[in-house]
Amino acid sequence: MSIIVTGGDGYIGWPTALRIATRTDERVLAVDNFARRGWVEEVGATSATPIASIETRLDAAREVHSLSNLSFVEGDLTERSFVAELLEVHEPSTVVHTAAQPSAPYSQINGERANYTQHNNMQATRNLLFGLHEQGLTDTHFVETTTTGLYGAPEFPIPEGGAVMEHDGERDEVPFPAMAGSWYHTSKAHDAANLRLAAQQFDIPISDVRTAITYGTEIEETRADDRLKTRFDFDYYFGVVAHRFAAQAVAGYPLTVYGKGEQRKPFVSLEDAVEGLARLACGDGPDATDETAGAPEGLTVYNQVTRPIAIVELAETIRDVAADFDLDVEVTHVENPRDEDETHRMEIDNDRYMDLIGEQRATFAEGVEDILDTLVRYREVITSHEDRFLPDALQ
Repeated sequence: MSIIVTGGDGYIGWPTALRIATRTDERVLAVDNFARRGWVEEVGATSATPIASIETRLDAAREVHSLSNLSFVEGDLTERSFVAELLEVHEPSTVVHTAAQPSAPYSQINGERANYTQHNNMQATRNLLFGLHEQGLTDTHFVETTTTGLYGAPEFPIPEGGAVMEHDGERDEVPFPAMAGSWYHTSKAHDAANLRLAAQQFDIPISDVRTAITYGTEIEETRADDRLKTRFDFDYYFGVVAHRFAAQAVAGYPLTVYGKGEQRKPFVSLEDAVEGLARLACGDGPDATDETAGAPEGLTVYNQVTRPIAIVELAETIRDVAADFDLDVEVTHVENPRDEDETHRMEIDNDRYMDLIGEQRATFAEGVEDILDTLVRYREVITSHEDRFLPDALQ
């Protein structure tokens, strides 16, 4: 048996594979086709942190963490034959599916990229689900990172799972409505629907982990050696707002907040995101509790959020932490090109996810310290790619 981590070369997938491998004696197999590296290069961007080759990463994992159970296979999950062979040969007890084209702006460039995003993301998920069914691996725990972005920005609290609908005196729980705002987010809304259908039709235990905006550069395992670092994108297409603001701070530019900036967005640190996925993958790990051990039955939805943060609070926190790195940073407000409520509070339930990880492991300020500590080392990379995120780093 083994644990498969798809997207194992990616921002979340690589550190997740590392942590799982430190927590279990099972073989951990990272799977990727290196597409993310190509997408970023295609838009003229780069990772601020040098990304080692997968061979170098694996060598470092063996040397630094004595991980003999971590390996890698290259392949395209949109190819049914590859997925069928992968599952037949490795018979996973768990699949942690983090592979996707994750950029809303990239998916919005044109129809070609919208089509690519939806085909890539949805086809990979369907292939894995049908592969588990067809290989008779219906006890395999399937864990997928979808996104909180599929919810949109409703004016009422977002539940962790279904919502209760009442009509003509009858009440029932239904999936919370998807109100995605991009072709990427819509692909993950379709994934969420397909996960629900697979749980019903194939009786596969499924965890739909709806991941918030993820920030940070390090987890405990990657700090040990630069060869283990994960990628850090700071451009408009692949860099999240916290990372773009941090890059602006290092490059000496003001942090550009749209409008009032009081609108709140859901966030989670890389450390807290990886911890949750690792606990789901190895419920018998050293930090497991009676409540979290083992795979859940049916479909379980987790809102992978530690807390919503207002954009202006985010910018001001980066400004304040930047002062500790002798960076003089200003926060400026610019006209908002978006049609959005600049005071939206974003209420989202995360009780189930917080029960899973036990406690928040990294505050936003601590995550910013990690980010800036990393970025000041690679300042030249940031300043040589200013055109990718300036003058107005879109949020």
